[in-house]
Amino acid sequence: MSKKIGFIVGSLREGSFNKIVAKKFAELLPEGFEAVFLEIGQLPFYNEDLDVEGHVPAEWTSFRQDVQGVDGVFFFTPEYNRSVPAALKNALDVGSRPYGASSWGGKPALVVSVSPGAIAGFGANHHLRQSLVFLDMPTLQQPEAYIGGITNLIDENNEIKADTVNFFQTITDKYIEFFNRFN
Repeated sequence: MSKKIGFIVGSLREGSFNKIVAKKFAELLPEGFEAVFLEIGQLPFYNEDLDVEGHVPAEWTSFRQDVQGVDGVFFFTPEYNRSVPAALKNALDVGSRPYGASSWGGKPALVVSVSPGAIAGFGANHHLRQSLVFLDMPTLQQPEAYIGGITNLIDENNEIKADTVNFFQTITDKYIEFFNRFN
């Protein structure tokens, strides 16, 4: 039975660089691992008043079940104002509730920040890691995955260039080693 790795892309934009990178990482998973893309754009904003029997939005219930069904999670995030996009933070909040029933706990995580800029989403990467500590998600520390200057790393067909794919493979391999320590 294959291990399922949830892929969450913080950018909702159709032509998102984060989606391009996430799809490449999905291709690099070894045999016995399956990428499961978990959509977050449809989630209503978390409001504790709705998190009571009879009022819980169906999208929240479905998302929580989807997160519970994966064995680990890859997060791909752009940087918005030195942090993660609201849709990604909302997904973390929805999956962490109701209190005491978090869907995230214990799932090994990887954080990849992707940006056209030179600092490669450093702020978003670290801000996301802070939340993952609280959510009890052990997170791969090395190699760090800051993908800056993404427009120089893809070709005219939005394909990732070979030397960058090699770096992605190194990150993926290290994550699998890390993942296996917990499973």
